[in-house]
Amino acid sequence: MTMISSILSAIHWDVSPELFSIGSFELRYYTLCFLLAFIISYVLMLRIFKRENKSQELLDQFSIYIFIGTLLGARLGHCLFYEFDYYKDHPLEMILPYTYVDGQFRLTGFHGLASHGGAMGILAGIYLFCRKTKTDFLWITDRLVIVIPLAGAFVRLGNFFNSEIIGLPTDLPWAVVFERVDNIPRHPAQLYEAICYVIIFIVLWNLYMRKSFLKPGYIFGLFLIMLFGARFVLEFVKENQEAFEESMRFNMGQLLSLPFIAIGIYLLARPVKNKIT
Repeated sequence: MTMISSILSAIHWDVSPELFSIGSFELRYYTLCFLLAFIISYVLMLRIFKRENKSQELLDQFSIYIFIGTLLGARLGHCLFYEFDYYKDHPLEMILPYTYVDGQFRLTGFHGLASHGGAMGILAGIYLFCRKTKTDFLWITDRLVIVIPLAGAFVRLGNFFNSEIIGLPTDLPWAVVFERVDNIPRHPAQLYEAICYVIIFIVLWNLYMRKSFLKPGYIFGLFLIMLFGARFVLEFVKENQEAFEESMRFNMGQLLSLPFIAIGIYLLARPVKNKIT
């Protein structure tokens, strides 16, 4: 009886992932959210660059590194961390949206992006950009990580439209029944994460605007602790993404969060060398 009443009182979500389609072309809410994440991040970063007397041309160059690093890192991260057993035998499918079935190639698109892989790809992109342009690594990361949480919120909103990365069953009044998955009221884990990311963005943006940070790397370190700390905690209300995680005390998302949290603690705890005024 309790389960029946929970289903009746829960929010039912059955929105199609497709915004619209024309012939073989389709635009999904997830794609739109992903594009909005980059556009809004660019606009905010442009404001930061102008505040720091940096050129828009430098930001344009930087954006290319970040865009490529995010996509490659997120894709390879998913393939290596979550579905390695499959992709080790199908390596081309890591980077090509095709699969070989019944003697022919079929367009399948990319199914799977990992946020931790995206984070690694972004760091790699920053490193390459800094090496080419002689930009200070901590200077650019302190600015970029301000907008990343807001971008992450848009991505999680896209996951909500896709009815993916769902939460565990619950009888809370704001439970959501993802009808495209099953008929069980669940935590809207995607929305929890999106809300946390917006709060982190607000905190970091205000720190930057008020110059309430002590040293190079401070905002970067705080970002790592807050974002990946939130990710670690929220994994407890999420369904595991892959079957192999069922036997793990902490799932893959939590294990991959720990090194980022550790780096954040180091950045905050290290001695002050160049105090910012």
